[in-house]
Amino acid sequence: MTAGHSGRAVDAHEAYVHLEREIGLLLRRSRAISDRLSRELHPDLDGAAYGLLALLQDLGPLRATELVLRLGLDKSTVSRQITSLVALGLVTREADPADGRAQVLRTSEEGASRLTRIRAARRARWEADLADWPAADVATLADLLGRLNRVGEARDAADGEESATR
Repeated sequence: MTAGHSGRAVDAHEAYVHLEREIGLLLRRSRAISDRLSRELHPDLDGAAYGLLALLQDLGPLRATELVLRLGLDKSTVSRQITSLVALGLVTREADPADGRAQVLRTSEEGASRLTRIRAARRARWEADLADWPAADVATLADLLGRLNRVGEARDAADGEESATR
């Protein structure tokens, strides 16, 4: 037993059981939200499209192989999403300036505009849902989720390196 954030005693095993349960719920909700947000981008898109477009907006331009690694999705899934996003005019393909034989992807003006609108609505929803939370708690949650995401990214990178050496 250790002392938790509130000062009460915490059983480590029970803490991980609780964490697994809450993250499972968060992931289920996240998938449902991604599906809805993708449909807001365009009715014909599935849930993976929103995350892919958001990643391109935040980090782009990127090669398709970089998207596969960063999203942790199957190559065929990412390829299918890219094809849909390009066909709908939400993503563009361009020659990679570092290697003209390769292509990079970036959000189009239309894709960026739609994504900006959806993100603003999503932030407004979070602000409404967490209006009674102190800003410090919101910042702490964001920091802790960031730490958790970095752990996942490090594990994904290690798993990718392990797969490449097999």
